[in-house]
Amino acid sequence: MAKAPGYSSHPDHRIRETPEERSVRVVLRDVTLAESTHALRVEEDGHPVRYYFPPRDVHTDRLERSDTSTRCPFKGKASYFTVSLGTDKLTDAVWSYEDPYEEHVGLKGRLAFYTEKFPELEVHVG
Repeated sequence: MAKAPGYSSHPDHRIRETPEERSVRVVLRDVTLAESTHALRVEEDGHPVRYYFPPRDVHTDRLERSDTSTRCPFKGKASYFTVSLGTDKLTDAVWSYEDPYEEHVGLKGRLAFYTEKFPELEVHVG
């Protein structure tokens, strides 16, 4: 039986994507990096809540693709980006699933911020 898009339930791991109804904004030192009313809220076992933004709602001019990639056994291969703000750089602070597994196709091309690694990235919901 096929799994519904945006939801996966493995015996030991649950992931759920839902559209966030409120506005979500990511700020770094008073500079807005992303702001959207079309973010996806992702709840995944063992991880904080994540917000995945459509690229059009992210200041991609502040992102530089890095050589880093990882593979999530549940979502697929992630590509990473460094955030540049003046002389400050947050290496691999943003990632995207450019070709996610079928059950998470809604994440394709969206951008998420690594807030627990970089607490200076503030997420405001509401």
